[in-house]
Amino acid sequence: MSGIRSLGVMIDCSRDAVYTVDALKRYFALLAGMGYTYVQLYTEDVYEVEGEPYFGYLRGRYTKAELKELVRAAAENGLELVPCIQTLAHLGGIARWYEYSNACIDCEDILLIGEERTYELIDRMFAACAECFTSRRIHIGMDEAHMVGLGKYLTKHGYEDRFSVLLKHLTRVVEIAEKYGFSPMMWSDMFFRLANHGEYYRAADIPEGVKKLVPKNITLVYWDYYSTEKAHYDGMIASHKQFSSPLVFAGGDSGWYGFAPHNRFAIRASEAAIASCLEHGVEDVLLTCWKDDGAECSLFATLPALFYAAEFARGNFDEEDIAEKFSRYAGISWEDFFALDEVDLDTRYPVDPSKYMLYSDPFLGIFDRTADGSGDRFLAIAQRLRAGAKSARFGYIFRTLIALCDVLAIKYDLGVRVRRAYREGDRAALEETAARFGELEKRLKKFYRLFSVQWERECKPNGFEKHDIRLGGLMQRVAHCRRVLSEYLAGKRGAIPELEEEILPFEAFYGKLEGRPILFNDWLHTAMIKPRM
Repeated sequence: MSGIRSLGVMIDCSRDAVYTVDALKRYFALLAGMGYTYVQLYTEDVYEVEGEPYFGYLRGRYTKAELKELVRAAAENGLELVPCIQTLAHLGGIARWYEYSNACIDCEDILLIGEERTYELIDRMFAACAECFTSRRIHIGMDEAHMVGLGKYLTKHGYEDRFSVLLKHLTRVVEIAEKYGFSPMMWSDMFFRLANHGEYYRAADIPEGVKKLVPKNITLVYWDYYSTEKAHYDGMIASHKQFSSPLVFAGGDSGWYGFAPHNRFAIRASEAAIASCLEHGVEDVLLTCWKDDGAECSLFATLPALFYAAEFARGNFDEEDIAEKFSRYAGISWEDFFALDEVDLDTRYPVDPSKYMLYSDPFLGIFDRTADGSGDRFLAIAQRLRAGAKSARFGYIFRTLIALCDVLAIKYDLGVRVRRAYREGDRAALEETAARFGELEKRLKKFYRLFSVQWERECKPNGFEKHDIRLGGLMQRVAHCRRVLSEYLAGKRGAIPELEEEILPFEAFYGKLEGRPILFNDWLHTAMIKPRM
């Protein structure tokens, strides 16, 4: 059994939140204290690139001076700061601008392979990273380009084997990386999808032809965030070992499902994954801190998951000992910190009712049949969060989620209540529900204020416009529903048609579930009943 020699954290700075230099400096110090050795900044288009004024335009991009300051701050804490960029897909931030959409976007958020404008842009990306970072390791992304070759490329060149197209692009990107002295790493999923007929999480014998596609000078990053079974990681690592390339394992902090963290699940997944890494000689482990669909969860809310992972990497799997160490390290007990997880009701596997029931329309009720009981439970959760709210360093995170729990105490089952009272013709219950709508408006204003405080403490202003739209729209919708109810009760309306429609079970990819929380981290298709495009 070998040890973990290199332990890193990847910080997502591209999904709305671009973290301030000061916040990252605080974070670097905390990571160094846990024993981490490097940090990756995941920046899709949020960094300054010479000659590309629309790259990261209005997105809060880091200036070159800011990146250099972060490199110095990381070094002062004994950390290597590694650039983590995208060189194929996940570049939706630039696809809106004609400068790119016309010249070098294939379709969706994917670059157009084979166009010289594409490689001019990528060359400038590497030039910016070479100037700002002292590390010569770089993550080039290259993941999840599912539609590559099926847009403008198909129109221009006709159909070609899509993995051959990808390989052609990868070869060019690696050549540019080497031009600037970089040793690239990339996500491994594209090679597994080739071997497994499109699937990733399935151990397999890798055909020789697929093995030969991996450039010899590239490191593969095996990402896997969702299993708590060691045997699963054993099989996937063994499959990765069939390649001759160096291997990095990337797990996750499970802080990307909405407003609340999922530390307990992340710890179970990390325990299984890191035990497998130790057994199979994987010496480089990376914990990813993604921020899908809005970056609502505080960057600092998943410190317990990162702390536990660092202890596991040192071979310490004694949870009682780790909990005691964490309490001393953070200045707050692990029981108090883990109370943050309770906001999403189920700590066995990530679900996010605190987000989808917040934004679910109170009259349309698309998620109402997933509700289990009343919202009163959130009052008890808010009470358990109050101990953490006293923390000088982290109290603002707890105060934000206390305010969210106060909102959910009303909002969680508000749609169920109003539909039942209306359909039963219970005027007294409808009057009481109308009053709850009014109280909800007040609580939403308080939550908005505290969430904005959290954002401003950690993030640049850019990106918060999304939350102004989301929360502002929610408050306006609640006010509208209250007015409709009041007019109905006053006899000014003869009916409320939305409340007369029967609510069907919510259907997701894992089936139709009744009376239990689900995972649905998609604001657009939560707040609005509209067809997917």
